[in-house]
Amino acid sequence: MQAGGAAEGASAAPQIFRAVARPLVAFFRLEAASGILLLAAAAVALGWENLGPAASYRAFVETPFALRLGPFAAAGSLRGVVNEGLMTLFFFVVGMEIKRELVLGELRTRAQAALPLLAALGGMAVPAAIYLAFNPSGPGRAGWGVPMATDIAFAIGVLTLLRARVPHPLVVFVTALAIFDDIGGILVIAIFYGHGVSPGWLAAAAGVAAALAGLSRRGVGRGLVWAAGGAALWWTFHGAGIHATLAGVALGLAIPARPRVAPHDVIDELARHARALADAHPDVGRDLEDVLQIERALDARQSPLARFDALLHPWVAFGVMPLFALVNSGVELGGLSAERIAGGVAVGTAVALLAGKLAGVFAFTAVAVRLGLAPIPGGAGWTKLLGVSAVSGIGFTVALFIAGLAFADQPGLLDEAKLGILAGSLAAGVVGALVLRATPVVR
Repeated sequence: MQAGGAAEGASAAPQIFRAVARPLVAFFRLEAASGILLLAAAAVALGWENLGPAASYRAFVETPFALRLGPFAAAGSLRGVVNEGLMTLFFFVVGMEIKRELVLGELRTRAQAALPLLAALGGMAVPAAIYLAFNPSGPGRAGWGVPMATDIAFAIGVLTLLRARVPHPLVVFVTALAIFDDIGGILVIAIFYGHGVSPGWLAAAAGVAAALAGLSRRGVGRGLVWAAGGAALWWTFHGAGIHATLAGVALGLAIPARPRVAPHDVIDELARHARALADAHPDVGRDLEDVLQIERALDARQSPLARFDALLHPWVAFGVMPLFALVNSGVELGGLSAERIAGGVAVGTAVALLAGKLAGVFAFTAVAVRLGLAPIPGGAGWTKLLGVSAVSGIGFTVALFIAGLAFADQPGLLDEAKLGILAGSLAAGVVGALVLRATPVVR
């Protein structure tokens, strides 16, 4: 009886585990899940700062950290570790996504890239101009780059929730637009939000980058080699006065995007291997080790970019980005006066994200369509284009990152910028969702 009871218990345990794990697995497979976690992390930060024990949120984000490796030593806070360390992984994944789209994806030809590029230019120029109209001078002027970026996780999350009304080519258009936005944001950070450049360190960074380019040409795929090269690049960027997280972008762009074995050769090899297994083992379908061997062989023939992206993307989407939102979204609302809430930085950021993004993306895209450069993706109507243009105003992650650089020494203006980002992004998401919700279902 005891043996039978133990067996029943053993079989019940996996069933219970599957019952609990199944909805969690389904949740993390959702494209919208990363955006949901970001929103939850931001809400926790706001609640903790305003409703939690006094100063506990600030104490949490300022938790001291120290790292020492032989002669090298670094010290900082939790927020610094996230913003200057872990966010390098975020920008590394962004760099790989840009590389994949440029080499293999929707941006590999001029015709495919032209429309989202023009839309992105409008979505960067118009918000920056609106922000500067609210902040023509003074310390708030430095935040003009804050409303330029589109948060791809949030934007795609909203479109995924409304996928019955948004044709897939329009989702691809927004994804490409967000990638060009990322490129623009990266250039803005590198050119306008760096520190004084050290020529010696800059030469060292150029040497490391040249070595990484050589690794890329040789198709090197060993993760440890790229990790070491990335660490060296980060250190030289930091010494040169360039924001060190941009080393992640440079590293991502260097990762080989094409597999060393051509896809048709992989298929031919797989077919030969499968026939050999079938001839040798009639019950091959029951031999798990043979199946695992095939999987390992296919994994080994993936490009380094595909392998690294598959490995890191979940950690970045469900770990780094929510943690970034948690340590950067806390705004002490009670400490903001009415003058601050209605100040040029807060209002300018919110209006630029909501109205500037919508107007810039829609107008530049409409002009390109009218000139015959490209049709609206997926044959969608103007109302659907208006809806996705509004959704592009969700500028959460990179906007917060740029705000932290623009107002690093001005906490009051930084809180204003955060408030504007949260308000503008929320309004853009709601307006875009309502517009798209009012359009017909895609047939």
